[in-house]
Parts: sequence; C-alpha cells; structure tokens
Amino acid sequence: MSYGMPSGEPAAPPVCPRHPDRVSYVRCQRCGRPACTECQRPAPVGIQCVDCVRELSAATPVRTRYGSLARTGAPIVTWTIIGLCVLVYGLQWLVPNDEVFQEFAYATALTEVQPWRMFTSAFLHSEGFILHIVLNMYSLWIFGRLLEPALGRVRYLAVYILSALGGSVGFFLLTPVSMNPVIGASGAIFGLFGALFVVVRQRGGDVTQLVVLIAINAALGFMVPGIAWQAHLGGLVTGGLTTAVIAYSPRGRYQLVLQIGGMVLVAALLVIITLVRINTVGGSLPTSADVSST
Repeated sequence: MSYGMPSGEPAAPPVCPRHPDRVSYVRCQRCGRPACTECQRPAPVGIQCVDCVRELSAATPVRTRYGSLARTGAPIVTWTIIGLCVLVYGLQWLVPNDEVFQEFAYATALTEVQPWRMFTSAFLHSEGFILHIVLNMYSLWIFGRLLEPALGRVRYLAVYILSALGGSVGFFLLTPVSMNPVIGASGAIFGLFGALFVVVRQRGGDVTQLVVLIAINAALGFMVPGIAWQAHLGGLVTGGLTTAVIAYSPRGRYQLVLQIGGMVLVAALLVIITLVRINTVGGSLPTSADVSST
C-alpha cells in the first residue's frame, strides 16, 4: 500500500479585509476577521478591528460632562419657549378685554388661591412696550444657544422653569402684598445668567465679562421704573443654584439621581419659602371667594 500527497490546494493564509496584501494571524475578538497591525485596536480583552470599533462608537450615545446626550443642530427647547412667548403675546393683542393678561398675570395677593400664575406670568409681556418682549426673547436666544447644548434639553428646561418660578417667589418675598401685576420672562432669563455663570466657572473660564453684564442688567432694575428687580434676583439665585446642582454632581452611575434629587430640593425650597411667606402675611391675602366675586 502506498500513500500519496493530500488532495486539494493548501489553505491560503488569512489576510486583512481592508488590506488584502497583508497577512495577519491576529483576529478581531468581536467579528473574528483578520486584522493587520494598522487595523488593530486594543480592547478590554484582546484586539478589535477598526470597523468594529467604529460600529460600537456609533451605537454608543455620546454624553456631555453633565450626563445629557450630546446633540447638534438647533436649540429646540429655546426656540419652543420663544415661540410660546410670541404666541401668547399675539393672543394678548387678539383676545378682547385683556382677558389673557387678567387670567395669567401674577399678583402677590393671588399667590395662595391661584399659584399657577407664578409660572404663567413668565409667558406674558407688556403690550404697550414692545421692547419688553424683543429684549427678553433676544436674551433668551443668546443664552439658550449656549446653555441648551451644554446642559442638555431636559436639564436646561428644568433650569428655565425653576428660574421662572424663582423670579415670582423672589417678588412675593421682597414686595408688599398687592394686586399690582408682574409679567415677563425676565426672572427666567436672569436664571440663565446665573446658570451660565456657574457653567463657565465650573469649567475654569473667565466670568468677568458675565459678571459685568449681570451687574448692568441688575442696575437697570433700580434705575428704570416698572422693572421688578426682586424677580430678577429670585431668578438669578434660583438659576445659579439649580445649575450648580447639575454641574457639580459627580460623574458616574449616580449622577442623574443626584441631579434630580438636587433639583427637587430646589423646587421644595421655593415651595417652603412661598408657604412661609403666605403664613407670615396671613389675613392680607384674599380667599377664593373674594377672587370669584371680582
């Protein structure tokens, strides 16, 4: 009996799919294909090819340092808030008998019976002074384009809402109880001033110009009649405090929990201040029956 050579051609050496002229006996731990030295990427275990690394990178969402999804494109939340303010401003002109203003403007005397006005008033602006809405919306556009991508849409919206409420709380806390109305997004926008201050400071940037801008706008509240500096102060403090909670929560698995908990505490603080103030002024506030009869 005689033995011959095995039939068939010998197996071809493995080559890199991206560089067929290069032989490689190193295989990707994920897809199993050969990878030459140029296409090899170190992985937690073994080596992965450059194609698998790119695929995994595309599948893994990129997050900012504050835990939100990194997004590009238009600041959707900012444009939505601007659109709502413009829409409400148009309704103020179109709806007869000034009903929009009467139903949604905030007066400190109405805090206990109609507390929602503390928020809805942030979407109203003076009909007799068009620069009121123009300047507020311009400021919102400038600061929103910076803060919304940095904080993320949900966190940015939370800062804006809490700042709007903080502005009303500041006005309630620092002014006598009355039926004098206060409207405008200025409290919320001052909250964005405070938010940007915290973000720039936390990132090690120079805040000198921002401090000057805040000081100039704050001074206008004392020099120009009809401007509620109390609302500006309340919004500024609330926005800065809320953003500090977001910015200084340590990164990791509990970052979101700490941020939510901190923002809930800020909201609770605003509620407590309001309730204490209501208890302090006592009988000077009207009842629901008083409001219904007017």
